[in-house]
Amino acid sequence: MPKKKSIPSLKSLCLNNVVDNMKTLWAKDYSENYLDQYQFLYIQGPFNDLTGGLVQELLRRLGETHRLNRAYLHLLLVPHLTQLSLRSCCGLVSNAICQLIAARCKNLLALDLCGCSRVQSSVLVDLIEGLPSLRKLDLSGTQCTTQVLSAVGSTCRELRELSISECKQVTSAGLVHLAYDQTRGTFNCSQLRTLVATGVEPKGDSTGFVKAVVFLLLALPSLEYFAVGYLIHALHLIQGQQFAQCGDFTDIALKLKRLNDVGEHLLPLLISLCKQVVEVTILCNDEPNFGWNLSSWKNLTHLTVQCTGTNGRPLSEMAIALEELGPNLQHLSLHNFRHEDETSLSTILRRCPNLRVFSTYLSSPQEEDGYEVVQDEEDEDDLLLVYLGHTFKHLRQFNLVLMDTFKTLPRQNEVFLKSTLVSLLRASPKLEKLSLICIPFPLDKVFQKVLEAPMPVFGNLRELSLENSNVSRATIHSLMNEDNQLALMHLVQCQNIYRRDYDQFLQVIKQKKFELQINWP
Repeated sequence: MPKKKSIPSLKSLCLNNVVDNMKTLWAKDYSENYLDQYQFLYIQGPFNDLTGGLVQELLRRLGETHRLNRAYLHLLLVPHLTQLSLRSCCGLVSNAICQLIAARCKNLLALDLCGCSRVQSSVLVDLIEGLPSLRKLDLSGTQCTTQVLSAVGSTCRELRELSISECKQVTSAGLVHLAYDQTRGTFNCSQLRTLVATGVEPKGDSTGFVKAVVFLLLALPSLEYFAVGYLIHALHLIQGQQFAQCGDFTDIALKLKRLNDVGEHLLPLLISLCKQVVEVTILCNDEPNFGWNLSSWKNLTHLTVQCTGTNGRPLSEMAIALEELGPNLQHLSLHNFRHEDETSLSTILRRCPNLRVFSTYLSSPQEEDGYEVVQDEEDEDDLLLVYLGHTFKHLRQFNLVLMDTFKTLPRQNEVFLKSTLVSLLRASPKLEKLSLICIPFPLDKVFQKVLEAPMPVFGNLRELSLENSNVSRATIHSLMNEDNQLALMHLVQCQNIYRRDYDQFLQVIKQKKFELQINWP
């Protein structure tokens, strides 16, 4: 059965009660008698006895429901907070609010000011200098300047994550000050692992900016992820050692573990410089050229390959590329590949036994003479199990999207794809999210075969997406009668699901008290 409506925890009920009564009870006296009459640096209020986690949860709930105001913020900025996110109420955050944070919340380890553009840079400097224990800081979209970055570098010695995206006042000099204290002559941010600086690139000459990126790559010894423009240009300079006044660097090996949007022609460069990569997104064109070898990346577990051309590449080429790499992968995403060889998908799955997440966007084979059109009827004997060689005991999410909506597949491709799906779903006992989108052939027989398995399936399934696919109401009712954890089902534009079917689904949900949401049409 899908997930039953659960009884809210006492903690959740109490927090919701506090949120509902903030105006009339908890903040009433302060709002009416003190907010605009006095300026208190410290307040002993009703929330000082709550744990920091509960106060942060109250802030989150008030922010998400758009009920957070200045008075509530004054009362909720308590000294024992260790995490504070104000992105949901960034319009309320002023210089005065940041001064209160600096005075009261000296134990903060994580601070999120994303979008708080009203706060002046001088106030940001004072705030950061008062929070030396920060490990995570988000200044995206703020008035962050060179002075602010200098304060971050010289003060936050334990900082692990920093985001300064879309900070238009950040300069090349500011980036250098983040990593090097010119007054003391020492390097900063030795523990920084993640630096997100997208949208700060100069519009004109980028030479100085590229050199600053080079400096950060060499000066931050723990940096694992660096999101910034001109990163590839900087890596080219490092490989050729085309930089000055940085000392003698030989056999440079960066610790970057995550690389995004890498052209396949750059792989030799990245493999030589970044030997500890764990996650990479590779962009390739339509030209068949999977000659690259990723085996040097021994720690690679997350791989995304996107074909950016019009026609895509045959999926079989990816099957070849994964022959050695497959067993290490936990996340695999393949976009804009052609499903020409009917065995290619099953081959890829067979070579990747430890997947947790698999996602692929496939297009139909290019039409040729002898293309056999599939009729609506199907032969039950066609759905023979495909040998995949193992159980997918770690697989939590499986997404299959056929991009050519309403375009039929060749007969052999359809039959093999159905059989592959049956075999995979039967062998994935931990599956939590399943998406089969724009599938042109009927899926009823696939689900029927899966549900006939001798061992229970779909016991952990929480979300099912069948958008724009061919499935009947009988199959949906069967899934609603199975033992699972379904909480969300997407049936948008399913051609065989009608209003009367949807009404029946809602009636069953109400009668059996399921905590299940169905999106239709």
